[in-house]
Amino acid sequence: MRGVILYGPPAAGKDTVTAALHTLDARYSLFQRLKAGPGRTTGYRMTTETTLDELDRNGDVVWENGRYGARYVVDRPSLIEELSTGVPVVHLGQRPAVDAVTAAIPDARWCVVYLWCPRDVAVQRIIARRTGDTEARIRAWDDTEPLAASDLTLNTAEVPPQVAAELIHHHALADSQSTAFRD
Repeated sequence: MRGVILYGPPAAGKDTVTAALHTLDARYSLFQRLKAGPGRTTGYRMTTETTLDELDRNGDVVWENGRYGARYVVDRPSLIEELSTGVPVVHLGQRPAVDAVTAAIPDARWCVVYLWCPRDVAVQRIIARRTGDTEARIRAWDDTEPLAASDLTLNTAEVPPQVAAELIHHHALADSQSTAFRD
């Protein structure tokens, strides 16, 4: 079981790089976190607060965070299922989340990639998205700490998505005996 974690602030290119990974190799697919609350629905499995509370009571929440007035959850059952059938690409923006996800499934091996871009580039990308919460996303960008312990670090203002995908793929899957994955 193998997975990829794309860690980084808003507008660092996680969605774009994930799409490029999937185009390169269909085994890669976005792990859609559960979401309860307002805002964007694309890329999430929308659910209710009640469902998230039940998962939490059952010990099936690997990671939860709140942002933009919503709750976001990485759930163990879905993570196990996707690790068993392909290579899930999990988007994260908090350093403790990386440790929580990599430790959650002891048999999984993870390639952790830190995606980032300069703040001015992120601001341009955030404004272009027109999500209506520009200031909150810029604050989230400011609050996202760098990730020193990653397998790859890529500046998406300098590395095109296809090249990023190739680098990640080479690092993560090209050699089935790769030590790039974290146990």
